[in-house]
Amino acid sequence: MAQSNGTSGEKKVLVLQGGGALGAYQGGAYEALAAQGLEPEWVAGISIGAINSALIAGNPPERRVKRLREFWDRVSAHLLLPPLATDNASRKLFNETSAALVASTGAPGFFDPRYPPALLMPPGTPQAISIYDTTPLKATLLELVDFDLLNSGKTRFSVGAVEVVTGNQVYFDSATETITPEHIMASGALPPGFPPVEIDGKLYWDGGIVSNTPLQYVLDGSIPRTDMCIFQLDLFSARGKMPENLFDVHTREKEIRYSSRTRMGTDYSQLIQSLRRAVRRLDGVLPDDIKSTSDWELLSTHSCNAAITVVHLIHRRAVYSTQSNDYEFSRYTVNEHWRAGIDDVEHTLSHPSWINRQKPDDGLMVLDLTKELSPSSPETDS
Repeated sequence: MAQSNGTSGEKKVLVLQGGGALGAYQGGAYEALAAQGLEPEWVAGISIGAINSALIAGNPPERRVKRLREFWDRVSAHLLLPPLATDNASRKLFNETSAALVASTGAPGFFDPRYPPALLMPPGTPQAISIYDTTPLKATLLELVDFDLLNSGKTRFSVGAVEVVTGNQVYFDSATETITPEHIMASGALPPGFPPVEIDGKLYWDGGIVSNTPLQYVLDGSIPRTDMCIFQLDLFSARGKMPENLFDVHTREKEIRYSSRTRMGTDYSQLIQSLRRAVRRLDGVLPDDIKSTSDWELLSTHSCNAAITVVHLIHRRAVYSTQSNDYEFSRYTVNEHWRAGIDDVEHTLSHPSWINRQKPDDGLMVLDLTKELSPSSPETDS
């Protein structure tokens, strides 16, 4: 991979969206990034992105891919058989059957169905407000994540969750507090499947309920603001086809809801960063009588000369994928997602726009170099 000399000194950041079983895509993407020496100094995630982030920040670089692979092999260990055929109709049947098995039996090392079920439990208890028990996830995190390393500050770690009572989104950040398995589990506690997680007397649900992408937190939370190259690994695409039936409607609704309008967000961030740089430039030409005003004092606190590149990688739903794709944990499909992450990163890093890039002059540049690629289909792939 060729690198331009004009991009030295950038802080490398990973931003990982939530999306359940689709998160294997992020594991493959990280493997490909690490193979090119692109190790992050900061990882931020939501939901399954929080788990992947912990597996990265909570392990030394030489062990990260191994730990990610261990996690994804573990959660897919109950569904090892491949589909009998790979045409689109057969894959849809395979995926739906696999998802139904996960829904009824759980995912090893992740979650188990509650027995007795929630409807038979006393109101107000955690058992009454969730379908699954996530105790296995805590044991997995304690086994696969070195929390001393995660909290050491070597790689900054941030995860988002939502306080159940207030509805406010909060971020737990290793730069300001000690991270425990509960912080990660809170970020992935999607109701009504998973129970809320208590931290310091407050209950938290999955951060994806409010915003499934922690990009804005990274842009706002980098103080002092420095040059950054952010790899944003999304699992849901805001763009998609018109639904043809009720099943398609459910799939499309989920994509729109959890994509968190990421392209709109990056467009907004571009504008804000351009304005911040404009304020910084004005600081050198305005007379002192203006710079002594309270208005300028307020504006100058938001000035910034940082150059930021956002490399946007979005998982593309296969044509045979269904509305259950985020809880379809078969080994065959998990490996497909992992491979797709590798392929997208390799395509991006070999693209001339990446190889020849310079730091942006206008504050923030977005590289979305896989959007022209088509989703895979066994019936059309050669």
